[in-house]
Amino acid sequence: MGIQDILGKVTGKAGVPDTPGVVKTPGPGRSDLNTTEEEQLNEITEKIELERKNREGIGKFLKHPVQVLTERPENILVVCLPVALLVFFGGFIFMVQTYGMKVIFTTTSVDDFLVFAVMIAIVPMALLDFKEQSRVKNLENSLPNFFRDLAGMNDSGMTLPNAVHIVASSEYGTLTPHIRKLDNEMSWGVGFVEALYHFGKGLGTSLADRSVDLIAKASKAGGDVSEVLRAAAKDTFEVVNLQSERSNNMLIYVVIVLVSFAVFLFVIAILVSSFLTTMATAGASASASGAKGFGGNVDIFVYKRLFSHAAMMQGFFSGLVAGQMGEGRFIGGLKYSALMLLIAWVTFRFFI
Repeated sequence: MGIQDILGKVTGKAGVPDTPGVVKTPGPGRSDLNTTEEEQLNEITEKIELERKNREGIGKFLKHPVQVLTERPENILVVCLPVALLVFFGGFIFMVQTYGMKVIFTTTSVDDFLVFAVMIAIVPMALLDFKEQSRVKNLENSLPNFFRDLAGMNDSGMTLPNAVHIVASSEYGTLTPHIRKLDNEMSWGVGFVEALYHFGKGLGTSLADRSVDLIAKASKAGGDVSEVLRAAAKDTFEVVNLQSERSNNMLIYVVIVLVSFAVFLFVIAILVSSFLTTMATAGASASASGAKGFGGNVDIFVYKRLFSHAAMMQGFFSGLVAGQMGEGRFIGGLKYSALMLLIAWVTFRFFI
């Protein structure tokens, strides 16, 4: 290897001797390499930024609309509310254009469209909330056993990553996939604390966030992690136990709300079928004979419609009260509201 070859490697130029009649082809210089690296870095940065935008906000919605609409129960209102309003106003305009304004006072068609609109708005949200609460309940019921098993294995001399790896092969219900994801992250070299925070974020419950934060801080401080795990297990068990006890104690009041609604419907049915019908018949007979009295002014349709409105409103708001009393969340009562609203509508449309 000659001097010019060595200089060519250092300067980035081809080591071709200065031979007369030979044209030297310059190789890629250092500035060209720096430009290429900078372009690649910019390209990677742009891709990372694009991926970050696709994971939040409108970008995430456009890429994963179903996931965004179902990850939180109230998100489904973005679709359900416009559809409900379209059904109500569309039906209202159609009925008015077809039969005139008298349809509002002589039929229950507008009421029916309103009931359908309310059901469209609340039923998907109630179902998603019920599913989410079932998921949260199953996760929180499994957390104490998970923390307790980790503490026991850590006491036997295992490191936390090894303990998590062994526990990941066990069955913890809906918590199992999250534990296996935690084990995979730690096997890829992610630190225990960071992986634990990812684990808590993936669970998405307040109880899990509190327990994970406690364990992570104790691990950072260098304390006895086994004792902290046992404390977290005891804390989660007590919270789950108190929630279950509260739910059992308040169940009787939820039943009372439902029974009172059924009694209200029964009383209205008896009132309409016996008292109002008898009064209307007596009033018609009195009017036919030329006598004047209260019975002649009884309009069964108006009273039935008034009672139906009262029953539907009571059913809807009684369901919200039942949810607040039974679960501490009025959104949890939407399933009762939808059920009682449907029962009231069916009762007055087909039986009263």
